Amino acid sequence: MSIARGYTENRDLIFTVSIEKLKNPYVMADELRIREVLLNIISNAVKFTKDGGTISFAAESRPGKDEQHIIVRFRISDTGIGMSEEFQTRIFDEFSQENNGARTSYKGTGLGMAIAKRYVDLMGGKIEVSSRQGVGSTFTVEIPLLIAEHVPAEKEEKLRNDIAVRGLHVLLAEDNDLNAEIAVTLLEEKGMIVTRTADGKSALTQFCNTAPGTFELILMDIMMPEMNGYETTKAIRNMPDRPDGKKIPIIAMTANAFAEDIQAALDAGMDGHVAKPVDMGVLLSVITKYIKR
Repeated sequence: MSIARGYTENRDLIFTVSIEKLKNPYVMADELRIREVLLNIISNAVKFTKDGGTISFAAESRPGKDEQHIIVRFRISDTGIGMSEEFQTRIFDEFSQENNGARTSYKGTGLGMAIAKRYVDLMGGKIEVSSRQGVGSTFTVEIPLLIAEHVPAEKEEKLRNDIAVRGLHVLLAEDNDLNAEIAVTLLEEKGMIVTRTADGKSALTQFCNTAPGTFELILMDIMMPEMNGYETTKAIRNMPDRPDGKKIPIIAMTANAFAEDIQAALDAGMDGHVAKPVDMGVLLSVITKYIKR
């Protein structure tokens, strides 16, 4: 939902969410694929709904084929431009696109819906669409899931960490484009909202130019042009007009992993240190140690 809400930024859309609490909170599932399917549908809903419209997301469950299974139903509705009955029969084909009217100007739905249907089919579920032109569309996804008997302690910790960081607003300072792309992808997969800056100076500017409380965490590379991570951290910690600069968790994320490097990060005012290449399990543990939510 945090990623989905990011799609609606700078748009005048009402986004409502209704999620039923599960009696069985643990299931065996492909979390990544389910999220891809839902985000694909939601992104299309945002794309094809004009400002002033409404998008709703609902998740609920019902009994499965036996006591070991449940069926989870996701329903995504919008008040967008809708689709013709003929197009609804082809929307899950590769590169489907209405040939006339408003939808063509939005560049169709490409491969997204075809892949979404393939994922749902592979999970033994079904995906359906109901739509009227000029009124809106509703997509319903049903997926049967095997109830998990128990969750090992290490998985429980992972689940707690995953839940804790969802929707976390992160400022990432990383000058290497490839490293930044990887980091942003990994963080966003955990539901974090990431703003990336290319060096320490731009990270400081970004922090200064946003309202207090905008960011809840800073991940700071050390070796950067303009201002390195140590200098940037000291500048943020010593801003006289931003008391939040003294409190926001700042974690070094760097290849410099010797004891003296860790001490230098702490001396600069950082809270923690994670070595590259980044292990997401380690990073999440460090993040959840310092954030207060």
